[in-house]
Amino acid sequence: MITTILWDIDNTLLDFQAAERTALAACFETARFGALTEELLRRYTEINRRCWERLERGELEKPRALIGRFEDFFAECGFPVERAAAFNEEYQRRLGDTCVFMDDAGELLRRLKERGYRQYAATNGTLTAQERKLRNSGLDRILDGAFISDRIGYEKPTDGFFEHIFRTLRGVPAEEMLLVGDSLTSDIRGGVLHGIRAAWYNPKRLPNESGILPDAELGNLWEVWGLL
Repeated sequence: MITTILWDIDNTLLDFQAAERTALAACFETARFGALTEELLRRYTEINRRCWERLERGELEKPRALIGRFEDFFAECGFPVERAAAFNEEYQRRLGDTCVFMDDAGELLRRLKERGYRQYAATNGTLTAQERKLRNSGLDRILDGAFISDRIGYEKPTDGFFEHIFRTLRGVPAEEMLLVGDSLTSDIRGGVLHGIRAAWYNPKRLPNESGILPDAELGNLWEVWGLL
């Protein structure tokens, strides 16, 4: 019986692309870099994706990934590389200013709370950005807590991240937990490796070519009721 749900935040509960676009556009304006074009956004998104994948594989430390992605992006696009650290600092703050729920997730979590389910965020995002998202979205008033990798000192899907969850939620066995997330490599792999039932949130019905097998696949977050 599931008693506890671990929710990923970005692109699971909240639309990360909406927040990313708004935050980058605001930072571009502050930095006087001109307009954030679709091509610039595409190039940044690709560089950012590669950095996060390397972070998940343990090939990069988080500070290097966060600043390095902007250093690489600036170098490729002709912006001053020495401004990458300051740009990233502002970007982290602004990421939490735009909160768009996926599938009316706020209402879903409220109903689950009314039914007595314990719910926690489990995220690899930065402390600055994720705390602002939780506060500005109101999720901090619905969830029972948040496991943020910056605070824990370990990223999903590492043992350190999940061992921290088990220590904090002592008395709740892994069999009573459900992890819901959009990332096969961090969310689903983390759940599978640590005995937690893992549901892949895949609203675009993307093919799974990772070799990682989720316990369930959700096209809409409200389908989680069928797993409880």
